[in-house]
Amino acid sequence: MTQPISVLLLAIPETAGSVLYGMKDVLCATGNIWQTLVRTEARGNPFSVYIVSTTRKPFTCGNGIPVKPDFSIADAPPADIVIVPELWLGPDEHLKGRYPRVMDFICEQHTEGAYIYSACSGAVLLAETGLLDGHTATSHWGYQDLFRREYPQVEFLPAPNLCFADEAGRVVTAGGTTSWHDLMIHIIARHVNPGEALRITKVYLLKWHGEGQLPYASLLRNSPHADARVVEAEQWLEANFREDDVLQGLIDALSMPGRTLKRRFKQATGSTLIERVQNLRIEEAKLQLENTRVSIEDISAGVGYEDTAFFRRLFKRLTGLSPSHYRKMFNQASMQS
Repeated sequence: MTQPISVLLLAIPETAGSVLYGMKDVLCATGNIWQTLVRTEARGNPFSVYIVSTTRKPFTCGNGIPVKPDFSIADAPPADIVIVPELWLGPDEHLKGRYPRVMDFICEQHTEGAYIYSACSGAVLLAETGLLDGHTATSHWGYQDLFRREYPQVEFLPAPNLCFADEAGRVVTAGGTTSWHDLMIHIIARHVNPGEALRITKVYLLKWHGEGQLPYASLLRNSPHADARVVEAEQWLEANFREDDVLQGLIDALSMPGRTLKRRFKQATGSTLIERVQNLRIEEAKLQLENTRVSIEDISAGVGYEDTAFFRRLFKRLTGLSPSHYRKMFNQASMQS
């Protein structure tokens, strides 16, 4: 009989219980649930799935969900796979100096040959281990400023649903929230077989987010800073982003040399002035596509782009979808028709 694949789900007080137990449920059902539903012979579960934490003592994780670890990291069995589920972390909350034993445990498991996976903000914990240094990684798009500031050695990609840190795929990060579905599909396909992964998607209605995260991401995020003149610039742009020659209008309104303003804006916010204008315009276009039947040409002109072809290219670059595909995906009236 083939030795079961040992999976350790790492849980700490910040862990999102829905993802922790969702993963456990899906992995434990692999090889059994589809076969039961269609009344064929069960193949047996290929995974041995355990919850591991700093101690075996029960605790509550995010939203007061109870967790009873099977093992502590000190007595955990050898692992083929270690998974860090989503964590309840604010967009500016890092893990520096916290859970040193957990960090050591993950690195030791990796050294001993385990595959390391994370879902959503679990990538913040992986970044703290150093395993992502010099590599690409993803997480929820809301953490890109945190990675830029606290983990600049990691090349953060906000778009993909899965990101491979190494060619062998031994360290894999998944994107935001329900991207743990993509991660489960990947793990089952890789470590069992693609056919079983497909069966699990049918049973649980798991969705492969082939469009990535960009369609769901907000292009506008508040970056805390103390530059009052840049705050003035942000407020002016919010009110006037539709105007022609908007950057010159901003420079005139603030009576500040253009080069100085551009430098200070980039330093304070992490984005350029033209990026902010584009983000404001595309976010407004997204709202109109979500809530109205206005033509794409009129939306383009209304947000400041008379050249509709340019608008379409920019929209797809920033959201991953064409305007018409975005409308089809998110317009409430379209969903109900």
